[in-house]
Amino acid sequence: MGLEKSLFLFSLLVLVLGWVQPSLGVESRETPAQKFERQHMDEEGPFPSSPTYCNEMMKSRGMTSGWCKSMNTFVHEPLATVQAICSQGQVTCKNGRNNCHKSSSTLRITDCRLKGSSKYPNCDYTTTNSQKHIIIACEGNPLVPVHFDDSV
Repeated sequence: MGLEKSLFLFSLLVLVLGWVQPSLGVESRETPAQKFERQHMDEEGPFPSSPTYCNEMMKSRGMTSGWCKSMNTFVHEPLATVQAICSQGQVTCKNGRNNCHKSSSTLRITDCRLKGSSKYPNCDYTTTNSQKHIIIACEGNPLVPVHFDDSV
């Protein structure tokens, strides 16, 4: 009887996981490098000129699904330029880890900041363009960007 109960519970677990797994979303299938690209890379053209750029990008990149991400930065440079930062000046990350690197030159970025009165599902962002140095965390062999840490 104990074996039957165990088999039943195991079967139930497999069934539940089969239903839950597909609903976990894009992030569950992404590597950290792919997530970085989705959340932070927009190398198309110059600075965005639309005041609704952040609203559109945050939604299309999946950062307003279930909640509103409060802050995000998009980098408007080729991916190869951003990947090269992984071999530039090493600095300490905000979380204290030592895998962050600071760009040697300024890059074109857009900061998207959630407006204070904005609430899910109507996520509303301010769009601010600037040129700053960026700090990213890199991992792997070869090193690739996996986290946007800061801009200075």
